[in-house]
Amino acid sequence: MKITEIRYGMLRVPLKTPFKTALRTVDVIEDIIVEIHTDTGNIGYGEAPATAVITGDTHGSIIEAIAKFIAPRLIGQDVANLNRITQLIQTSLEKNSSAKAAVEIAVYDLFGQLYNAPLYKMLGGGDPVVTTDLTISVDYIDKMVADSIQAVERGFEALKIKVGKDIGVDIERIKAIYAAVEDRALLRLDANQGWTAKQAVYALQTLEDAGVKLELVEQPVKAQDLDGMRYVTERVHTPIMADESVFGPTQVIELIRMRAADIINIKLMKTGGISSAIHIADIAALHGIECMIGCMLETSISVAAAVHLAVAKANVITKVDLDGPSLCAFNPVDGGVNFNESEISITDAPGLGIREIRGLQRL
Repeated sequence: MKITEIRYGMLRVPLKTPFKTALRTVDVIEDIIVEIHTDTGNIGYGEAPATAVITGDTHGSIIEAIAKFIAPRLIGQDVANLNRITQLIQTSLEKNSSAKAAVEIAVYDLFGQLYNAPLYKMLGGGDPVVTTDLTISVDYIDKMVADSIQAVERGFEALKIKVGKDIGVDIERIKAIYAAVEDRALLRLDANQGWTAKQAVYALQTLEDAGVKLELVEQPVKAQDLDGMRYVTERVHTPIMADESVFGPTQVIELIRMRAADIINIKLMKTGGISSAIHIADIAALHGIECMIGCMLETSISVAAAVHLAVAKANVITKVDLDGPSLCAFNPVDGGVNFNESEISITDAPGLGIREIRGLQRL
């Protein structure tokens, strides 16, 4: 099975409600879709969101990176040579992690198709069912409380609460949500780099003293501020998780060396795809560090790849934050992974199992 052509498209899927964080507000998912065609007629699918405020990737840069730097290296390559292909992708240019991820996902999809097995089995196997949390966007307190109650009533047992805009209001937000959901759901906070180290310690110690129990707090300070991450981690009981601070294996090693966080959030759009995500999971496992698998604003195409990885690396990926498809107004994919509220399950279809993508606009 040899790669013959790489095509691109734009997929637009409206969200059920606006997605609001300390960094941005989004109403519609607009992602670049990659199709890798082969001489056997098989097609591998990948996806890349333009998350400029986090990865630096834009729609234009994703297409340019793939068309000018990545694709020329892959034409004619045999899909069976997976390690060689992933190396070609990763060394094609610096940064551009989302572009690399989209292509890698499509290649791994083809790798599973080549051997007629779902991707998770090619990555090591596991129980093909995971449970995800649901994101509660930052908003007025009453709205966040109502959204949280509704999520619990839909069966979600873990909620990721977006904060980071106003430290005083953030504390009141969390107290109100905690009181409303009682013991029916675990609460995960995500500050999206919105606090300083001292603000984070103040907020978390205040919440702890008030009896509010949190499962974790994600990226309380700026991505580059590892000293600040360590400052917070050392001074609170609540586990601290690194997200934007960790893109690749080298950063994971430094974060572990500094003891700057308790948990690592793996996202394929940060790691540049599945190959580096596997390295991160293996490094974390060696050091006894738990990982979460997360996503950007992505549809069920690239999120499916993250689900397969989560199943195969369940020994270290103990938390799942793959609610992108649950936030979408509809699922544009025929086939693939099954998303049923908090439960995500994988079929026995080869690769990612995607048969068709509806509403794709060719570029």
